[in-house]
Amino acid sequence: MRLLILGGTVFLGRHVVDAALQRGHEVTIFTRGKHGRGPEGVEHVAGDRADVAPLRGRAWDAAIDTSGYDPAQVDASSALDIGHYVFVSSCNAYPDWPERPVDEDSPTWEDGEGYGPDKAAAERFVLAR
Repeated sequence: MRLLILGGTVFLGRHVVDAALQRGHEVTIFTRGKHGRGPEGVEHVAGDRADVAPLRGRAWDAAIDTSGYDPAQVDASSALDIGHYVFVSSCNAYPDWPERPVDEDSPTWEDGEGYGPDKAAAERFVLAR
């Protein structure tokens, strides 16, 4: 499977890359290059989420977005030629968290500013696509 991993050198992304390589997938990462280029066997495309132009004209079976939170940027990356788009969100998308337990049926932020409301808005862009 041809995978595009948006953010693949730190935090969750590096573990997703390692797991994909162990399973024999062909992996491309899209990062700014501030934290390295990823492990051997990975194609590194340098760029910033604000401009996905370096990824246009290519196709992947799936993308795993481990770094998106800006709604417009997630909308642009989810519009690329990708079979399946997996968006990694956050418990911060739920306004009730951490005061109350939340699950997939809990309401998410509908407005507001900051990381949590942005993650919730980005989710809506992906779901609409």
